[in-house]
Amino acid sequence: MKLLEPTRLGNLALKNKMVMSAMTRSRADNNGIVGDMTVEYYTQRASAGLIITEAIRISDQATGSPFTPGIYTDQQIEAWKKVTQAVHDRGGLIVAQLWHTGRAGHSIDRGGKLPLAPSPLAIKGMQHFTSQGLKDYETPREITLDEIHQTIQDYGQAAQNAMKAGFDGVELHAANGYLPNQFLAESANQRTEDYGGGIPNKARFILEVMQELIAAVGSDRVGIKLSPFHPYGNIVLDQPVETYQYLIDELNKLDFAYVELMKRNAYFPSPAHYPSEDEITLFGHRIRQTVIANSGYEKASAESELEIGIVKLISFGTLFLANPDLPARFELDAGLNEPDRTTMFGGGAKGYIDYRFLKDLEVFHAE
Repeated sequence: MKLLEPTRLGNLALKNKMVMSAMTRSRADNNGIVGDMTVEYYTQRASAGLIITEAIRISDQATGSPFTPGIYTDQQIEAWKKVTQAVHDRGGLIVAQLWHTGRAGHSIDRGGKLPLAPSPLAIKGMQHFTSQGLKDYETPREITLDEIHQTIQDYGQAAQNAMKAGFDGVELHAANGYLPNQFLAESANQRTEDYGGGIPNKARFILEVMQELIAAVGSDRVGIKLSPFHPYGNIVLDQPVETYQYLIDELNKLDFAYVELMKRNAYFPSPAHYPSEDEITLFGHRIRQTVIANSGYEKASAESELEIGIVKLISFGTLFLANPDLPARFELDAGLNEPDRTTMFGGGAKGYIDYRFLKDLEVFHAE
């Protein structure tokens, strides 16, 4: 089985080609500090070839949702050290996904301050999870040029903090409607200066952040997640194919480890003017770095994707959430736990660290 074959990613030796993708779980405290349950959660899943953490806030200004972790204070860094050490002790590898939510936030959880975005355009047709329940999105404040430059530096500092915390690398979260993704989309970016207007200007922010991350921690320790056709967060591009072709061609000029390429989600249909072609087929061959395919894969479809040869690894989300021993289950062709979707965001141990392992099942021992 190709999924279980060892491989390399940058300077990392992976024991299999199965990656645990980032999933927000909202189990940090009010100060963005993870606790013992988070240590257990990631340690349970250390049989993955690589773990990508839940999105981690790069600064206080990056805050979007409550109970999400940060990596910008000494206390946050110390807390993450317990996670990385525990994962390494179990023979695992773990990278930190770096996060700025941009307009996908609310002043309730930002000390009364409006979220920042490329342009003052609110997310429409959705509500935001806040510490006071679901709320309509606010019109964000347009981020200034000085704030853009500071945010780029914040990414670099967060990457250095991740190294202090013992992570094996960092991933720029440039997908799913968050700040880097917002700069690419006309539905969020109507700027007319260096960071708006034509495609090269709209792609500038992502490219400059990637340059900052590479300079901060080294090329082998950096990856990026892209979601070209995912409209979550009211993200609509006038020229989606041309925009991502340009971005990928410019990323190809940089030296870094991988691109995690997220396929569109059936629950969030793309706008009518978007192409019907599969993102892996359309963009995969164009990417010079290692490609990790993401979203909606199960065992058979993942094996088929690896057989085609465009991608070298597959990342799994809810399958790893509900099945902490997912590689063993694939190897033995065993049944899978179903995810408890009511406990995905926020809460305690239930739906977080209480999913059963194969070794705990009576039927497994009987066989």
